[in-house]
This record gives sequence, structure tokens and C-alpha cells, in this order.
Amino acid sequence: MRLPQKRISHNPQGDSIVQWEASVEEEYKGSSRARTRTIHIYLTEDAAIKPAMSGSSLSIERKLDPKKPFFTTLGGGDPSPWPISGSLGALATTVGGVMYMHSFQGGATLLSLGLIFILYTMFVWWRDVLRESTLEGHHTKVVQLGLRYGFILFIVSEVMFFFAFFWAFFHSSLAPTVEIGGIWPPKGIWVLDPWEIPFLNTPILLSSGVAVTWAHHAILAGKEKRAVYALVATVLLALVFTGFQGMEYYQAPSTISDSIYGSTFFLATGFHGFHVIIGTLFLIICGIRQYLGHLTKEHHVGFEAAA
Repeated sequence: MRLPQKRISHNPQGDSIVQWEASVEEEYKGSSRARTRTIHIYLTEDAAIKPAMSGSSLSIERKLDPKKPFFTTLGGGDPSPWPISGSLGALATTVGGVMYMHSFQGGATLLSLGLIFILYTMFVWWRDVLRESTLEGHHTKVVQLGLRYGFILFIVSEVMFFFAFFWAFFHSSLAPTVEIGGIWPPKGIWVLDPWEIPFLNTPILLSSGVAVTWAHHAILAGKEKRAVYALVATVLLALVFTGFQGMEYYQAPSTISDSIYGSTFFLATGFHGFHVIIGTLFLIICGIRQYLGHLTKEHHVGFEAAA
């Protein structure tokens, strides 16, 4: 192992950053091959680091201000109990929901407890993720890559989710059956005018996409204030969109129980509105973190997931 070398640089905020660099040779059990990798450790000016030679390992002692971000490429992280607790909450929610819909005694109670358990798990799990990434420095490049792959798979599942709704809609509309009168929309169903609120909501939704892209580029450029302004604009546009959709639902001449048209229309648009609400909450948290200086051009996976 090569002795650590110290370098000092400055981040966009003007803070002094101490960088230690060392080469470590790793040997794998059952293999005669060895691999050399370089470790980079970044600490703020207020942190203290003491590298030392100990056989083939690098021993580090550090003092860290918990109020300031700390990033390192050293992986790690404590084992988390939240995946199993989230699974139990999902199980309780599913069983409780089925019991409630079939009027079983205790179904509503089990459903409520499951939802509370899921919400609590979400809060503490994301709290731990923020702590590990921002303060403890566990989000290495490899960890960030894994998080990105995981979210890409989630997006693919979302595409399939909405593809099923569109499939149901076009399957019913392109070849209407005799049960609905052989016409589309079905006989007796009043539909919304697409050139009123739906048309108005389209540029609002596209504008929110432009604003969040502006925020992303501002983060990559290290312009913190512009990123905050862009996120505020994105959240405001999302709230306007949600308000208009709620008003549209209130004035709608049909409901989700009105034939296959009502089922497919309200299911697809309702789930889209639900995703907008969740994304708005996600971006509000990202805006707060950006205001507090948690997001940098190298560490903003949470923002990328929200955007």
C-alpha cells in the first residue's frame, strides 16, 4: 500500500476540502489475482483525519461536525431493519384491505395499522438514507450506481403499469362491444371537453418538466440559489396542476362506476394525479435539502430520482 498523499482544494461554496489519496492492493479468497484500487477521502476543513499504516489496511480516525455534509468513497452502512418492517406493513395493508372490502370484523383496524406502519417505515428509512449519504459518507460511486439502476427498474415497472391502463382503454374503445351499445363513448356517458381543463393542464405539466430540468442543470453547475428557485417553480406548477385536476373531477359528469369508460378514464388519470402528488412531496424535500446545502453536483441521486 502506498502512503496516503494529502491535497487541499476548495468546493464551489468556498470551503476548504482536504483530500487523501492512497492505493490499496486487494486480494480475494480462492484467487491468486490481486487488484489495486485508489481510495479518495474528502473531508471539510472542520474535520480531522489521521491516516496510518497498519499491515495492508488504511486506518482512519475522524472527527466530524454532524451539521456539515461529509462525503467519502469508502462504502459501508449498518444493516437496516426497514425492508422487513416495510414488508410486514405491506402484508398487513393487503390483508386488512381485503378484509375491509369483504366486511370482515377488524379489517379496517388492520388496514389502518398497516398504512401507519408503512408510513413510519418510509419516514425512518429515508431518514437513514439521508443520514448515511449526507453525514456518514456511505454513498460511494458504486452505491450511487446501484441506486440509479434500482430506480430505472422502478420506472420500467411504472411504464408497464400505465401501459396496462392504456391497453384497457384502447381495447375497449377501438372495438366497442354490444354490452356498451357498440359505440364509444358508451351510450348515456357524458365526457369532459378535452379542450378545456385537460388542454390547460398539458402546458402546465410540460412547464413543470422544464423547471425541474432547469433545477438539475443548476445543481450540476453548482448554482445553489438558482436550483432552489427552479424547484420552487416546479412545486408551484405541480400544485396548480393538481388543483385543476381536482376541480375537473369535481365537475365531471361521470364517475368511475360509469361503464368501462369511467373505469379506464378515472383509473388512469387518478393514478397519474396520485403520482404527481407523490412527486410534489418528493421535490419539496429536495428543495429543502438543496436550501440546506445537502445536494452537490457529485451527490444528488435523490433529486435525480424525484425528477
